[in-house]
Amino acid sequence: MTSNTNFVITAIHDTGKGIAPEIHDKIFLPFFTTKKHGEGIGLGLDICKQIVEKMKGTIEFSSDDMGTEFRVYLPKAQEGERD
Repeated sequence: MTSNTNFVITAIHDTGKGIAPEIHDKIFLPFFTTKKHGEGIGLGLDICKQIVEKMKGTIEFSSDDMGTEFRVYLPKAQEGERD
């Protein structure tokens, strides 16, 4: 888990069946999907991760049979820092 002292944190939680433990290490891989052929290409979470990392943040998740929570940590702007 990332320290939250210098980050803004956004958490999104659902109450679905969760993500199977055996695929936890694969969900951010490009082209990984659990959907049927033609229903998705598996780029959504990879793109999210790339965007968050480009902004010098991190994305992580926890999941069990009661649901899944994704947390996005983005660094707070420092004094005088603006783009």
